[in-house]
Amino acid sequence: MIEKILTVKNRAGIHARPAAIIAQTANKFQSEISITRDDATVNAKSIMGVIAMGAGYNTQLTITVEGPDESEAVAVLENLFESKFEEE
Repeated sequence: MIEKILTVKNRAGIHARPAAIIAQTANKFQSEISITRDDATVNAKSIMGVIAMGAGYNTQLTITVEGPDESEAVAVLENLFESKFEEE
C-alpha cells in the first residue's frame, strides 16, 4: 500500500473536468485507489465521489493505492496534480 499527500494546484479546484480525469485515470489501474480529505474517503474511480469532496485550490488530499500496479498508479496521479490537470 502506498499513501501520498497531494495538493490541488489548479485555481478552480477539482470540479467536473478534473474529477473526470482522475476517475478515468484511476480506472486504468487494477489497484484500489481512494482519496481522503479530512475524515471523508471516496473511491477515486467514481467521478461523483471525487466531485463531492469539494476540494478547492491548495486543498491537501491523501491518495491511497493498494494493488499490483500501485507504484505506477501513484506516479500517474501525482503527475496529474502537478500538471494542474492541464488547465493552466
